[in-house]
Amino acid sequence: MATSFDVIVIGSGFGGAITARRLAEKGMRVLVLERGRRWEPSTYPRKPTDPWIFSDSHPALLNGWMDMRFYRGMTVAQAAGVGGGSLSYSSVAVEASPDVFTEGWPAEITHQELKPYYDTVAREMDLQLLPDGQLTRRFEIARDAARNLGYASRFSKAPLSVSFSNEWNYQLEDPFNPKHSRQFTNAHGHAQGTCIHLGNCDIGCDVRAKNGLDVNYIPRAEQKGAEVRPLHLVRVIEPAGATYRVVFDRIQHGRLVRGEEYAARVVLAAGSLGSTELLLRCRDQHKTLPSVSRTLGARWSANANFISMAVFSRDEHVRQSTGPTISSILDFADGGYRNQRFVIEDDGFPNAVLNAVKAYLDGGIRTPFGRHLLKELEEHLRDDTLMRNVLLWLGAGKDAGDGSISLKRRWFMPWKRVLDIAWRVEGSEGVLKAMEAMHKELTEATGGRFRSLPTWTLLKSLLTLHPLGGCGIGTSAENGVVDHLGRVFGYPNLIVCDGAVLPTPTVRNPSHTIAALAERTAAHVQ
Repeated sequence: MATSFDVIVIGSGFGGAITARRLAEKGMRVLVLERGRRWEPSTYPRKPTDPWIFSDSHPALLNGWMDMRFYRGMTVAQAAGVGGGSLSYSSVAVEASPDVFTEGWPAEITHQELKPYYDTVAREMDLQLLPDGQLTRRFEIARDAARNLGYASRFSKAPLSVSFSNEWNYQLEDPFNPKHSRQFTNAHGHAQGTCIHLGNCDIGCDVRAKNGLDVNYIPRAEQKGAEVRPLHLVRVIEPAGATYRVVFDRIQHGRLVRGEEYAARVVLAAGSLGSTELLLRCRDQHKTLPSVSRTLGARWSANANFISMAVFSRDEHVRQSTGPTISSILDFADGGYRNQRFVIEDDGFPNAVLNAVKAYLDGGIRTPFGRHLLKELEEHLRDDTLMRNVLLWLGAGKDAGDGSISLKRRWFMPWKRVLDIAWRVEGSEGVLKAMEAMHKELTEATGGRFRSLPTWTLLKSLLTLHPLGGCGIGTSAENGVVDHLGRVFGYPNLIVCDGAVLPTPTVRNPSHTIAALAERTAAHVQ
């Protein structure tokens, strides 16, 4: 039977977790509906047969870690679980530069206006820098490349939502052993450990050194009475008198079970694709929110995510999968290279083979000889993988922001509307080519061989980790879906609070700006 809440929050990423906490702190009865699981270190996917995939088409059967969406010229990667994007992002938390807000943003939102909220998020998520005694080989290569090209002043450590201990270093005996992770209780009453450079930031930190939303904002929200329900997929939002009816499917024992709840306010925080799709379906398919702005789905951006490879000699062990996923930033956000605005970061990825082997064997090793063999195998897999001399460069920047999201019928499924992103490379080619050129210069400045990804050279297709827009901020329904506080034009107490509302790219990583906007939005909800 449906109950009544003051607020229903849809999604638990940077927008949802923050608004849930702040509104619960105001004494409101808050319900959080999250489509993914509640993950714990013991359940993080590691083996090939583990739940890696979240399928939007078959969520009852496939409700794993990552939701990959494939469109013409664009692939979008999204996390699924309690904590949203903070589960799989690379922990980088940087402020957008002040000039980002001078074009395309309403007058109410400036860097100066957001600065107190940036500072609040930084404190709550305990942002830290990689200690000098723990510099990764990827960091050193990126630093040396910047120096060799005369860009030392643009290079810096990236602020990370990761907990470090100065006592850890690579010279320790068996340095990656969890025994070296210092255990502590964080300021939110949650148990964590310090980083031992396992390289699994994007697939769940084994020692819980990552300061994701699942160890700060969400526990705080629950301490204040918020109810979090994982494995709930919201299907419809419908006005019901002075409240909203929220219809969802609950994943239970491999099937979908329909349910509904009511609330005076609804906060939509399902991400750029999720929030936009839900509003599109409510406006065009279910007809429950017919007055949502016709600009819905417009101004979609990939934040110009661009990835390439640097290949070094066999003697250079880059150790791509060791350490925090990203630890440095080379900043051209001022347009100081080819008049394009972007940043470059060293980008790691998890060692899939090592993780799978450990997952298969760790629990079954009982003898000292077996443990010794596992340790030898682990050291070999860390140092001697096929990718040992490869470094990935990640770029983000100011693209054209001219993509669009819509619901389309497929000829082979005329009865069903599916989400589609229309994106063309032409408007963003300037910044993409500038990042490619900078990646090449950085690679060659440190003796490597540059390689563009075949998906780019052959297909002009990209992968984005930073999907933005679709429910853009405006001054009225004529030019936006929501106002500067995320309020949907024409629907009182219906709020969008996530990356969907950003009207332009952020150039730098967007999570910190999304979080600051969420803090500001929540502060104004009465």
